[in-house]
Amino acid sequence: MQRPVGLRERKKLATRTALADAALRLCVERGVDGVTVEQVAHCAGVSLRTFFNYFSSKEEAVVAGDVATAEALVHAFAERPGTEPVLEALHRALVQTVPERIDHAKVEQLRVLRQTPSLLPHLVAAFHAQERALANVVAQRVGTDPDEDLYPHMFAATVMATLRAVATWWLDAGDRRPLADLIGIMIEQLDAGFGR
Repeated sequence: MQRPVGLRERKKLATRTALADAALRLCVERGVDGVTVEQVAHCAGVSLRTFFNYFSSKEEAVVAGDVATAEALVHAFAERPGTEPVLEALHRALVQTVPERIDHAKVEQLRVLRQTPSLLPHLVAAFHAQERALANVVAQRVGTDPDEDLYPHMFAATVMATLRAVATWWLDAGDRRPLADLIGIMIEQLDAGFGR
């Protein structure tokens, strides 16, 4: 059972979210190179020192929403009952966390920034860390050692890459179906494999 989040943790989360939102908004408006960390801190109503308590750079702040979504997915997956098959647990965790955190407006903003080279290392590093975390949870669920079994790593990398592909398709193709429907299709395809 998850313990309740205290007031201090809620305030810290609110500050982190405000900084991430400010960084994303400003970088969409002005381009990443046209924004300073001082401007991000000012927009979020905090000091420069507070900014650096949460993020090491404006690029890290811009991708923080994606990182938070991936972290929430890994946590939700870890909390699923051990009796559920891996793909069923994944499906339920995805539907529980992703649709409420990804909307067309936010993904559209990130699409504007997608071509910014300075963001790529931050996205890659963030998703690599979450792939590792998911692989460890998968290994626990199936009772294997992630240092000796390739399955958890392949599963985690496939899930994260496929989720990015689904979100990109949802936006780029102008697909207005609920994201939860596309997640269902994603799980079916993962279950069936890619042979055609």
